Amino acid sequence: MPHPAPESVSVVIVNWNAGPLLEACVRSLLTVVDRARVQPEIAVVDNASRDDSLAFLATLPEVKLLRNRENRGFAAACNQGAAATCGELILFFNPDCRLGAGSLEAAADVLRTTPDVGVVSVALQDDTGDVWRSCHRLPRPGHLYARAVGLAQLAPLRFDSAMLAWRHDEDRDVDHVIGAFYLIRRPLFERLHGFDERFHVYLEDLDLSLRVKQAGYRTRFLAGPVTYHKGGGTSDKVKAMRIFLSTQSRILYMFKHFGPLHGWAHLLLTLACEPACRALMLLGRGRWRELRDVGDAFRRLAGSLPATLAKRHVAS
Repeated sequence: MPHPAPESVSVVIVNWNAGPLLEACVRSLLTVVDRARVQPEIAVVDNASRDDSLAFLATLPEVKLLRNRENRGFAAACNQGAAATCGELILFFNPDCRLGAGSLEAAADVLRTTPDVGVVSVALQDDTGDVWRSCHRLPRPGHLYARAVGLAQLAPLRFDSAMLAWRHDEDRDVDHVIGAFYLIRRPLFERLHGFDERFHVYLEDLDLSLRVKQAGYRTRFLAGPVTYHKGGGTSDKVKAMRIFLSTQSRILYMFKHFGPLHGWAHLLLTLACEPACRALMLLGRGRWRELRDVGDAFRRLAGSLPATLAKRHVAS
């Protein structure tokens, strides 16, 4: 396998009403990157935003802009951005991130020097300077059942697949890194046919990480240099939609990777128990104003079941 040059990097950013976060993200790429070593090609794929988040791009002709007339979803937009670029490495980068000095160079160097590593990510810091617990083990069916009944939220160290007990303070191999900073070899990405577009958003990165591992490649986490990640980003503005889409993706993931028996059992448990479990947790935390979001999300989930279940039979 040839070693890609570290400067041959395409950065794909999917935007949906990210507002000033997008500008900060793009300018961090243009400002922080050491252009003597890494000269990234930057593409922004806009999923029919209704705000003015793209206005500043008029002053940056070096950034490629792809505008969709409708929201195609995160996975589809990532694939669209990858197809429109040509770097040997592709960095999928969230608009609520700001690139830290040295992060891209360090991650690219791992792929340049280690042929059996397929994906690399770096430590992500929030507004307080804390490092996100951004790495995960590949979930088993029990992890997904636990999320449906609230156990993963009540006792995450025991029931969640996130590597919460680990401080993310050393370089190591992991099963999965979240898609906020997801650097992958283009030949591997294309061999795996990119992100599975049945996942509108959420778990599309986990699904790809699983397929990377099945293809015989490792995923590597680097504890430094760090990059900023706000978290939540644009999805904080539409909580009901976020709950609906994340739950829908979990159902699809269970069917795809664990088969119809677990898929149907998880679906029934989700519809029968999850709304009440979420409501009880919100009431216990005094967040009763969010009950409407839960109701809206699960009404939408129930109404979309025929379309959701039809996706099981679409080739990935």
